[in-house]
Parts: sequence; structure tokens; C-alpha cells
Amino acid sequence: MKPLILINFKNYKESVGFSGVKLAKEMFLVKSKKYEIAIAPSIVLLKELSELKQGKVFAQYVDYHMHGAYTGSVLPAEVAEVGGYGTILNHSEKKIPFGVLQNIILECKRVGLKIVICASSLAEVSLMVNLKPDYIAYEPAELIGGDISVTSVKKKVIADAVKIVKKKGFQTKILCGAGVHSREDLVNALKLGASGVLLAHGIVCAKEPKEKLRELLR
Repeated sequence: MKPLILINFKNYKESVGFSGVKLAKEMFLVKSKKYEIAIAPSIVLLKELSELKQGKVFAQYVDYHMHGAYTGSVLPAEVAEVGGYGTILNHSEKKIPFGVLQNIILECKRVGLKIVICASSLAEVSLMVNLKPDYIAYEPAELIGGDISVTSVKKKVIADAVKIVKKKGFQTKILCGAGVHSREDLVNALKLGASGVLLAHGIVCAKEPKEKLRELLR
């Protein structure tokens, strides 16, 4: 399986509305034989970008509800129906109580969405792996959105996170997040045993996002 490069669009000015559509099309123009490229746009754009059928599209978040009177909720079933491939859950900017997270994951698995759970500590990795997600993205909260990569200041914890998952014997894989923005960061993450990276502003807010992504994957 190819390492996953998951680009979280968040809600930057550069990645919402018409700018988000343009950015997504640029990301999908970057082809790689070595890596799997996926995006996580705003929920408003998810259907439109999924219908392009040019790459995998994740939701930035979903709720645990099935169909019903749940105003404002993001239904896993609807995300899957409109072509969403998976979802990010428990990001440091959108934390989810563990009991609620369990229910969300059950519904995501029922409708066939791939699951990326974010964890900000090794203790959280140890807890989240029991939910058997497809990926756990290890992201120390203090490094998110910055220019210092977790692979340069916390190398040991990435390797430790990989060991925790392997010890459980599950198929869950580790993604490396927080501050990842360069080719060196990606290479280091893979060397430490990660199966890809979760990144955001390093690509989304770059002067030339498409070229920045190409540089990362060269």
C-alpha cells in the first residue's frame, strides 16, 4: 500500500469556496506512483470535489447520527453517498469525547468510510488504537500550524506510536502530522515507520501549492 499524503484544507481563505475548488483541482493534477494523494476540503465542497472523481476526498469531520431530525449534523451516510472516501476525526481543533467517538466510528464503518483519528499524545494513541481506525494521525497540539515538524523535535514518539499500534496487532497505520511541510519531513516520517503524513498550511497556504506538493513528493 502506498503511503498516504492527506491534505487537510481546514478553512483557510485559500481553501474555501471557489478558491477551494481551484486548489483541489491543482492538487489532483499532481500525480505520483509512490504516494496516495487525498484531500479533506470543507464540507460545503465535499460533494462537488468528490464528483470530479480525480482523487480521494475525506470529510474534515462527521457526527454519529443516522438520518433524522439532526439539524446541522454531518451524516456519515450522506458523506459516503455523495462520494466521500473517508473522514478525519478528533482533530485538535475539533476534539470529540471518547464515548461519542465510539459511536461515530461504528456508523462510519457501517457506511464504509475510511477513518483517520487524530491523537496528540502517546497515551491518546494507546486509547484510540482500540477503536481500530484505518489510521491514527499523531499530531502534538503545540506544533500544529507551525513551521517546526514533529519529525525533527519528537522523532522518538513517532517510532513509539508505531510500536504501540504494532503491539496491538491491528491493521491501523500511523500518519505523521503537525508542522510537516518539506520533503525531508516526509522522508523522516516514513523512516520512523509512519505510513504517510497529514498536512495542511504547509501546502494550502504556500505561494504555489501545486509546486510545493510536487517538491514534497519528488
